[in-house]
Amino acid sequence: MRAGIHFWNYTMPGQPAAIPAVLADTARTAEDGGFDQFTVMDHWFQMEAAGDAADPMLEAFTTLGYLAGQTSRMRLAPLVVGVTYRHPGLLAKIVTTLDVLSAGRAALGIGAAWYEREHHALGVPYPALSERFERLEEAVRIALQMWGEDAGPFEGEHYRLAETLNSPAAVSTPHPPLLIGGRGERKTLRIAAQYAQIVNLTTADPDTALHLLDVLRGHCDALGTDYDAIEKQVMGSRLDPADAQFWPTMERFAAMGIDLVVFGAHPGRQLESVEALAADVVPRLKEL
Repeated sequence: MRAGIHFWNYTMPGQPAAIPAVLADTARTAEDGGFDQFTVMDHWFQMEAAGDAADPMLEAFTTLGYLAGQTSRMRLAPLVVGVTYRHPGLLAKIVTTLDVLSAGRAALGIGAAWYEREHHALGVPYPALSERFERLEEAVRIALQMWGEDAGPFEGEHYRLAETLNSPAAVSTPHPPLLIGGRGERKTLRIAAQYAQIVNLTTADPDTALHLLDVLRGHCDALGTDYDAIEKQVMGSRLDPADAQFWPTMERFAAMGIDLVVFGAHPGRQLESVEALAADVVPRLKEL
């Protein structure tokens, strides 16, 4: 299995002046240490379950553009974009820009959005969940059209684009991979089965992951898509490598076909935590 790092908390000594150096050093250390993916939060406020809403939070794509100049190999992506945060035509253009500037290392992680407080705070519309899922599927279709050869119009229920012109084109082949994050069995995993190249199951529990993979496979069978072609990811941020169950858990993930485990950079000691994972976890993980 492979490993990814999720940089989700910008709280650190000396902030905000220290943030650029810590972010760059952490990303370079992750890349040198064998990590294959580097993701950042796509929020405007820190999640209340993870800290104070007023804790530091950077805009995702500005941050990823900065990291594109600091690294050369790792995949770069938000984990994950809320569909309500940006118009999908603009979002596809932003991801294309990141893909070009990173020499084909961008991915679009996207979900239906959930953080109601930050929407209301910054004046961004927050429709009902059913509409957000409708918008999610339309946004995915718009991105795929803009990454293809059809520069014509798009007519959806929620979005209408007169042209889907996107120049320069992305350099990834055939396009930046689409990552769907979440564990909703009826809608999220169906959208992943139909459109995604990557699915992040947003769980660290093997039993839950195994069940969600079965659901994903069922959707793929019903839609006629290739289950085996989809990269499967889980979250390992809350798992402690010192715990006796850590490696048995990793072995179970490997046995069920998980391709990549996402670990978190620890708040306040982001660089040090990535150094420890690179030394103690990544080499052994690659053997599974």
